[in-house]
Amino acid sequence: MKLNFSTVEKAFFNESKLQNISTRMPYIAVDSFPKLGLLSALSFLEWAGENPNGVVCLPTGKTAQYFLQFTNLLLSEWDTDKGADLRKKYNLRGAKPSLNELQLVQMGDFYPISSSQHNSLHNFILKNYIEKLGFNLHKALLINSDKIELAEGRHFSEVFPDFQIDLSLRYREAKNRQEQIQQQSIFKIDQWCTEYENQIRDKGGIGYFLGGIGPDGHIAFNTRGSDHFSSTRLTTTNFETQAVTATDLGGIEVSRKRLVITIGLGTIGFNPENKAIIYAAGEAIADTIKYSLESEPTVIYPATSLHKLKNSRFYLTDGASVSLEDAVDYFYNNGPWTHKKTERAVIELCKKINKFGGKLELNDLKEDKYCSRIPGLNENTVQSVIDSILVKMQRGMQGETNQIYYHTGPHHDDIMLGIMPLTNRQSRDSTNELHFSVLTSGYTAVTNSFLLDLLIDTRDLISMGHLEMINYPDFFENGYKYKWDKDIYHYLDNIAAQNPEEKRRGVCHRLIRALVLIWEIENKNTLLEVIDEVVASLQSSYGGSINPPKVQKLKGMIREFEEELVWAHYGIMVKNVHHLRLGFYQENLTGGKPDMEKDVLPILEDFRKYKPTVISLAMDPQGSGPDTHYKVLQAIARAVEEWNKEEDLSNLRIVGYRNVWFKYNPWDVEVIVPVSLNALATLNKSFAECYVTQVNASFPSYQHDGMFSELTQRNWFEQHKQIQFLLGKNFFYENSSPLLRATHGMVYLRELNVQQFIEEASKLGKSMEGIL
Repeated sequence: MKLNFSTVEKAFFNESKLQNISTRMPYIAVDSFPKLGLLSALSFLEWAGENPNGVVCLPTGKTAQYFLQFTNLLLSEWDTDKGADLRKKYNLRGAKPSLNELQLVQMGDFYPISSSQHNSLHNFILKNYIEKLGFNLHKALLINSDKIELAEGRHFSEVFPDFQIDLSLRYREAKNRQEQIQQQSIFKIDQWCTEYENQIRDKGGIGYFLGGIGPDGHIAFNTRGSDHFSSTRLTTTNFETQAVTATDLGGIEVSRKRLVITIGLGTIGFNPENKAIIYAAGEAIADTIKYSLESEPTVIYPATSLHKLKNSRFYLTDGASVSLEDAVDYFYNNGPWTHKKTERAVIELCKKINKFGGKLELNDLKEDKYCSRIPGLNENTVQSVIDSILVKMQRGMQGETNQIYYHTGPHHDDIMLGIMPLTNRQSRDSTNELHFSVLTSGYTAVTNSFLLDLLIDTRDLISMGHLEMINYPDFFENGYKYKWDKDIYHYLDNIAAQNPEEKRRGVCHRLIRALVLIWEIENKNTLLEVIDEVVASLQSSYGGSINPPKVQKLKGMIREFEEELVWAHYGIMVKNVHHLRLGFYQENLTGGKPDMEKDVLPILEDFRKYKPTVISLAMDPQGSGPDTHYKVLQAIARAVEEWNKEEDLSNLRIVGYRNVWFKYNPWDVEVIVPVSLNALATLNKSFAECYVTQVNASFPSYQHDGMFSELTQRNWFEQHKQIQFLLGKNFFYENSSPLLRATHGMVYLRELNVQQFIEEASKLGKSMEGIL
């Protein structure tokens, strides 16, 4: 493939470890999300300098963060030493570009949504591109839902009062006056979209397109199945898109109903000279990237529509590129051959040719592209892999005593979804001490509608006299501070009694304690006034709106109650469940290093106090973006590093897990934990009973339309199948171990010593922060 990279792109490509490009479209892989943003920013400014009046279509939302950050930095620091050094290093030549003459085209937005809402993409463009970067509003082509003309000059809030649009009205007869107005309005929106498309084409089409890619492969809002010649239109979205936009819109209950206006794949491809760039970060998107770059054009993967554009390309992090054939080749070809490579080659061969490990023949290995490279390949090669996997499983089955476990999770439910079968076994020995520490408040996972319903139920129970504790003489002075364990016991007792009304009353008990604490309430009347105040605030809020700090704290304390419920199943007291509420999450900070006082010290103080022998954490080695998992990992690493200066931690073990967002493979890990069917049932039951805010899966994974525990079970079963392919089914059902006979899932874990952990976190930190 001829690589027609620009001078900026060549500089980044020369730094990339993936040099042999065999895909249908070129790509550049970099080592971190920030560097991906830097590449995108330099590429854009390079093009803008060469095309000062060009038509550009640029990203919106969270994925645009580093692109915008570096574009701002480069423009503001253009003439400083820092800016000059960056431009020199990456070959950005020429004068500082002016963005004022560029013609900015908005690629899409939700519909209907008020342009004044902070979560509308129109609002995002005004704030980030027009106000901050200096794009010319009068030269921009934007999608403003408030200004799209509808039937009889009405506003969308009148035409579609429930924000639902029935697109079948395009094809069927309207049944009443309201449907007639809606039908006419839909056709007016369609006409608006046609005119929007024509305006883009009249400009000659898009000259520079930079956008992310969804988990289903969607480009703009062109989801899986979109026509490669599609134009600007009002359309529905699919589940994957609804799941990833649920956080922006306040829950999937909202995003399911919301339509979108989007430019089409044909819009992007209209200008044959368009420099169309798709950028992506993280291992979670790796399979979509593989099929988008390696498949022939297909409606299943919308990005394949860009293959025909001579200037199209992908910008990727190493994690996003990991499934590409080029990346697999690099894994095997780079550096000395290791047993990890042997494990991967043999385990993947089992699946590839659909043979159990014990059935593999030497010729099978010799005929495989990667197994054939194993040094000293012979009849015992497969057995060597079986043996090493069995050692990992033995580690995962080994009982431990006299340990102090400090299990951490970035969010509530992360520990459960990562390692619950392991923690359950640890809790069975009374000599072990277990602590569960959630490092953020988790308020974003509680919908307004959930809190609203809970407040109303609480108010009703107060009016009926069913919440007696508020009548105790000292309740509002001191009483609310006590018996938090009793709330937990009451709730669990009524799980056993199968009494949903009493379970709800238990949640209301905890809600009242939180209200009194946060608002410093002194009596029953003030309590009712505060409830009415918060109810009114929530009722007047739009989906995805930003809650006041006190409401955020209230939501967070509901999630904390849920976490206490989960571990109380196994006799863990409230005092052993810690809620650290790290500063970066409370202040919505991204990028940069963890703050010593707000992020690191709370963890370090717990380490000093409880002196754990084992610390667990969610570990994402790619660090795909400024996400909570990455920030928490860095804060824990810093705390361990500081603690290591004070005490001998040579025996401390660090256990790294992953859950629904990222997955390990058996060759990545040191420990494999067998999971029984009973443990899977316990997981689902505990999740459904305790995480009451999550049962309706308002913020689901794009991989599963349902509870996270169901997705976790599916992942653990798929991991079991990986091991089953190697060991054979009969290894399990004929095994002398009752646990292995009952095993139908596997959990993969890293196990590191302090030095290994600090080095790995430090390496990640340097790749993330070194260019900021």
